[in-house]
Amino acid sequence: GYMKKITDSLLVSLKDRILNIHPSLLPKYGGHGFFGIHVHEAVLEANEGWSGATVHLVNGDYDDGRILGQSMVPVFTDDTPEILAARVLKAEHNLYWKTLRDYAASLGY
Repeated sequence: GYMKKITDSLLVSLKDRILNIHPSLLPKYGGHGFFGIHVHEAVLEANEGWSGATVHLVNGDYDDGRILGQSMVPVFTDDTPEILAARVLKAEHNLYWKTLRDYAASLGY
């Protein structure tokens, strides 16, 4: 994914038109430094029973925009960060297109 913060001028120009997908159930495990395998390591270290994916609007803060959709996946006791990441990625692929479709429809597209 795009790992840089988007400029304020672009956010103003494209207000509520930039979406992000994040590999956790935000607001948990989001924000600066929470990306990729780091998210799954934190979920496992916290002994969470569930993880998942979130699609949200992008604003000026990392992983803080309005949540448009989420999908949950179970966390198993024998999961490694890589195994959990693969399970979450499948949820992301299913969630993103459905959320994009529904959000576009809500805007009249």
